[in-house]
Amino acid sequence: MDFDLPQDLADYLKELDDFIEREIKPLEQKDDNIRFFDHRREDARTDWDRGGLPNHEWEALLRQARDLADKAGHYRYPFPKEYGGKDGNNLGMAVIRDHLASKGLGLHCDLQNEHAIVGNNVGLLLMIRYGTEQQKKEWIDDLANGRRGFAFGITEPKHGSDATHMETYAVRDGDEWIINGEKTWNTGIHTAQYDLIFARTSGKAGDGDGITAFLTPTNAPGFKVEEFLWTFNMPTDHAHVSFTNIRVPNSAIFGGEGKGLQVVQHFFNENRIRQAASSLGAAQFCINESVQYAKERKPFGKPLASNQAIQFPLVELQTQAEMLRALIYKTAWLMDKYGAFSQSDKVSMCNYWSNRFCCEAADRAMQIHGGLGYSRHKPFEHIYRHHRRYRITEGAEEIQMRRVAGYMFGFMNQQAPKGVATLD
Repeated sequence: MDFDLPQDLADYLKELDDFIEREIKPLEQKDDNIRFFDHRREDARTDWDRGGLPNHEWEALLRQARDLADKAGHYRYPFPKEYGGKDGNNLGMAVIRDHLASKGLGLHCDLQNEHAIVGNNVGLLLMIRYGTEQQKKEWIDDLANGRRGFAFGITEPKHGSDATHMETYAVRDGDEWIINGEKTWNTGIHTAQYDLIFARTSGKAGDGDGITAFLTPTNAPGFKVEEFLWTFNMPTDHAHVSFTNIRVPNSAIFGGEGKGLQVVQHFFNENRIRQAASSLGAAQFCINESVQYAKERKPFGKPLASNQAIQFPLVELQTQAEMLRALIYKTAWLMDKYGAFSQSDKVSMCNYWSNRFCCEAADRAMQIHGGLGYSRHKPFEHIYRHHRRYRITEGAEEIQMRRVAGYMFGFMNQQAPKGVATLD
């Protein structure tokens, strides 16, 4: 049993660090771009005149960074080689996400809208796996180059984490489907040309199968953005949307009729392990900054670091970080070896604990830094506000714990059957 990182992956982290210092940091400092990362001026990201949406200039800067990363061969790391990627796997993505987030907030990695120089283009990866040949021909190149994308219309106002009780429905009419219903927390819909709408097409409420995903143009008649929901961490790109008699062709079905939740499960499992790694990295940043500050700050004539009341909480956090890192890396490695669904219980363990852990680390960092930590001169309150979201999104931590219990007590099978997403 070898716990060393593969040498090529360790070397790649150094390559990423060099790229950040050479190309990303200078762009971050250019033309007052730092205003988007200066926490005192954080509202520079938010266009209050457009209802709290992300500022165009901020999103343009993120695109510019992604273009630099793409040109350098980094952005498409998890993509197959045939699409310009490096065939990156779950372990690689977990290690990279941990590493980038541990460097702190910046143009290299800003998780508020899932931005990173190593992309997490879930839409492309799902298209490669679940798209029809015609969909792949139409979509893959545009997805890879960022010319087109789709949001995910999954969560519903009345049902939240319970995706199997879905009230949005679609009825077949010849070669078309008619969609009616509504979704909430439809993230990224402000720029997405399409929404991947999940709607019940057969079965009854509570069934895991019988739900179908439809690639639906956001400019289709009957598609309406009701409002963008303001959140703990602005700006917002999370919308409440409604569908009234939207017509889409049969070719809009993505992943097979009645098998939409299989697509969701694949998306959730791979995204949850990467999210867990990002939360771990952000927590490590908070710990590292707190240790450094405790060594430098000298109230009452001695460093804070000499006080066990400062040492012990950070020791506990660092111990948890090491244990969590081992579990995340192991889980990602097992997913690569046995499949995305093979470690569902451990993915949930990693996800709920890491997201909670990040909030605890950010809170402790604020406490150790005192008034400075609470202020917007330091990033800890921003980290807390952002990562607090992850304790709810893509399955609240209670849902994750319930999922683990399902495997522990034999209510669920580890290898989820196709089309079934029970207890999620």
